[in-house]
Amino acid sequence: MKKVLSLLLACALLLGCLAACGGNDTQQPAADNGSNGSAANNGSDAPAEGDDGGSDPAAPSGDAFKLGGTGPLTGSAAIYGMAAMHGAAIAVEEINAMGGVQFDLKYEDDTHDAEKAVNAYNALKDWGMQLSLGSVTSKPCEATSAKNNADRIFGLTPSASSTAVLDGKDNMFQMCFMDPNQGSASAQYIADQSLGTKIAVIYKNDDVYSVGIYETFIEKAGELGLEVVSATTFADGSDTDFSVQLTDAKNNGADLVFLPMYYQPASLILAQAKGMSYEPKWFGVDGMDGILTMEGFDTSLAEGVMLLTPFNADAEDERTQSFVSKYQEQFGEIPNQFAADAYDCVYAYKQALEAAGATPDMDAATLCEKMIEQFTSMTFDGLTGESMTWDATGAVSKSPKGMVIQDGAYVGM
Repeated sequence: MKKVLSLLLACALLLGCLAACGGNDTQQPAADNGSNGSAANNGSDAPAEGDDGGSDPAAPSGDAFKLGGTGPLTGSAAIYGMAAMHGAAIAVEEINAMGGVQFDLKYEDDTHDAEKAVNAYNALKDWGMQLSLGSVTSKPCEATSAKNNADRIFGLTPSASSTAVLDGKDNMFQMCFMDPNQGSASAQYIADQSLGTKIAVIYKNDDVYSVGIYETFIEKAGELGLEVVSATTFADGSDTDFSVQLTDAKNNGADLVFLPMYYQPASLILAQAKGMSYEPKWFGVDGMDGILTMEGFDTSLAEGVMLLTPFNADAEDERTQSFVSKYQEQFGEIPNQFAADAYDCVYAYKQALEAAGATPDMDAATLCEKMIEQFTSMTFDGLTGESMTWDATGAVSKSPKGMVIQDGAYVGM
């Protein structure tokens, strides 16, 4: 019996050793590579999209400010989220290489969904986010901006343009134009350039971005004497067939159609208009910036489309060309205004942090008060505008640029 017990004990010990040796590779904690759909552009062991997997030049050299944002990194609006993340990553890489202020950047995927955006925000808060890039698109940012305000984490969104993002929140700021500004500026530009005599508008009635631009466009058009002969709408579930809207515009003699919307429905409208031999002038807004890189889209359909945007990738200044060159090298495409606005956000943070004498050991609430003070008093020059300022509501003041698509590229008008 003693021999049997000894043999059994020896076998048990041997099996335990084998299990311990074989478990090292599977039971180690995973490296932080942006779990729950996140993408960390620096300070992560997983290469971001466009990275060759080598050493990360954006990694901070010392103590760093934790900078987080949410955006659609997957799904139908991923062009916007990926562009913002990539633009911010290039800025962080450049700034960290300078020494001085250092950033640790982390993005979480919100798939352009408000509820998922809140979950993504909470993950960033748990990570220790001290400064926020808000959310990329408007509806998610309306939800996360409420969290920013309650938690006293300062937010600077590159592209969420809804007025509700700022309303009642002293610590939420925008790098992009507000929806009302886009609507009125578009009407003013159309009138000043005599682009159309009879105007049609097609807008998305369940999207705060589209509705906000439409309402201010109509108001300004009335002031300027622009004749709006057709105003039709669509919503989720009815955004694949635009024959009714286009027929109404065509039958009313509209020679210019204004499209305050994102690029996905706009791409279908352009294709269906061609199919019915309707060839008005087309005028869009910054949400259409990205249509040229939309997978499967015939870019010839967008030839001649005009829009207002704060960024011109063809600009000849050295800073813009450097950014465009780096973006193309790393991500294989020309950056849109979402990328440029996010790039500017990071540099605006750098300027404000330096002016405030802020240090990474400060908590988010302390940094929040310092950022409010700086952003409401400073002037900032960036890729998307010169001499930019912010008022107490968080709205930015800068001038839009008129662009037209020619030969598959944006060209200044």
